[in-house]
Amino acid sequence: MTSPDTTSPAPKDDILDLFIIGGGVNGCGIARDAAGRGLKVALAEMGDLAQATSSASSKLFHGGLRYLEYGEVRLVREALEEREVLLKAMPHIAFPMRFVLPISKEMRFDADTPISKLLKYTMPWLKGQRPGWIIRIGLWMYDHLGKRKILPGTTGYDLAGRPEGAPLQDRFKHAFEYSDVWVDDARLVVLNAMDARDLGAKIMTRAKVTSAKRAGDHWEIEVEGQGIFRAKALVNAGGPWVADILTGVIRANSTERVRLVRGSHIVVNRLYEHEKAYFLQGPDGRIIFFLPFQRDFTMIGTTEARHEADPLVAEATFEEKRYLLDFANQYLRTPLTQADVVHSFAGVRPLYEDGASTATAATREYVLSLDQNGPPLLNVFGGKITTYRKLAEAALAKLTPFFVMTEPWTKEALLPGGFTYGHDMEQVTSLTLQFPFLTPEAADRLVHLYGRNAAAIFDDVVGPTDMGRDFGHGLTEAELRYLIREEFARDVEDVIWRRTKLGLRLSAAEIAAIDDWMRQHVPLLADL
Repeated sequence: MTSPDTTSPAPKDDILDLFIIGGGVNGCGIARDAAGRGLKVALAEMGDLAQATSSASSKLFHGGLRYLEYGEVRLVREALEEREVLLKAMPHIAFPMRFVLPISKEMRFDADTPISKLLKYTMPWLKGQRPGWIIRIGLWMYDHLGKRKILPGTTGYDLAGRPEGAPLQDRFKHAFEYSDVWVDDARLVVLNAMDARDLGAKIMTRAKVTSAKRAGDHWEIEVEGQGIFRAKALVNAGGPWVADILTGVIRANSTERVRLVRGSHIVVNRLYEHEKAYFLQGPDGRIIFFLPFQRDFTMIGTTEARHEADPLVAEATFEEKRYLLDFANQYLRTPLTQADVVHSFAGVRPLYEDGASTATAATREYVLSLDQNGPPLLNVFGGKITTYRKLAEAALAKLTPFFVMTEPWTKEALLPGGFTYGHDMEQVTSLTLQFPFLTPEAADRLVHLYGRNAAAIFDDVVGPTDMGRDFGHGLTEAELRYLIREEFARDVEDVIWRRTKLGLRLSAAEIAAIDDWMRQHVPLLADL
């Protein structure tokens, strides 16, 4: 669809079925699903795709083991069932991960959970402890609530003499080990947007919606720099801004609110040699993860604190970094200090305001609120990255009465670049055979970012000189051109943090050189 005139609404015959506000995982997931069902779709994102919450998660497809303590059984079951669906759809950006859960008598339940309250009255001698047998019951449920075929189940073992025990203090003698899935969250969003575009959706970034109003049987949506669009239905998937969009852009009266919860992470140099993660319980009832990150690093997170400021300027505070370091040092044989932190980031989760007493206790369930006072408005509250595809299906189920659309289709569909699960090395080998100047390490990096689409980076490339300048760590002009043309990248931050994560490795001078190159070439290469 061509961009509409910037001063007047689109012609009546150009009316869209669906207009989506928000380019996070939920907005892009809905756009992809809807476009694949034959609907005419446009999406507007005020910044870059996944610029806020959807690039600042713990980067896991997981059921949420601790949510069982809050009685969130339906949410956990749905998320567990989704893990393998998603894993098979995107093996280039997701892979199985084993989690080590050390056992200690010092671990406590959060006092506000339904399980802790039940045990307080039925087993008062536990005094708030999380005993090993309780954890084992939870892990048994975790293994069996989902339809697990690929991921191995829970095991238990002594830590002494094992690599899993090497980074831990000697007081930790035993551990359980279970499965979840790691995912590159920002790339997940981009791949959904790419698929939506390839299916006919119009995806607009750096395109802020300034107003949306009902006009008879349709919506009129004004987008800064793009014009006015007409649509039969509007979806507000603004994430942390969903309530602000509802009141400030749509100007609708609503009592529904979100609770903004900041989750902060720190990144340190790799803490141990093996590739497993750790699920660590604290004496305050909270948990954190140690997660292998970008080969040479370990990510530690997350905190949960109420956030009052602009979600775009969320940062890990000194106090949150200190909390994560102190928490980690309760377990680590070699303590960490502030000097060990090489990077930090924070994201703001828009949890549905259910009146819970703490940020930890607030529900992770998503809520889809349909306003039928005229052409439909669907507001998306809450949710988590693992259930984004199911949320998109549920959103379209809400809108089914208003459209003729085909059946759900995303469960068996690969995302762009996807290939048969378990064939990663075949893809790496194929790329090095096609382009012999690539080292196996370089090919592996590209395959685990772009999958089968990595070959598109080499259009018109015969030899290594055709790749153009190497800005550092294998990031070439050819890759930058691909990211601009195909993946909506528009500035250096898009590239080094959300598309490639090379910001962890590049020097300030290298980043400045990429920035200069992007400023020169984006106007020439981008479909602006």
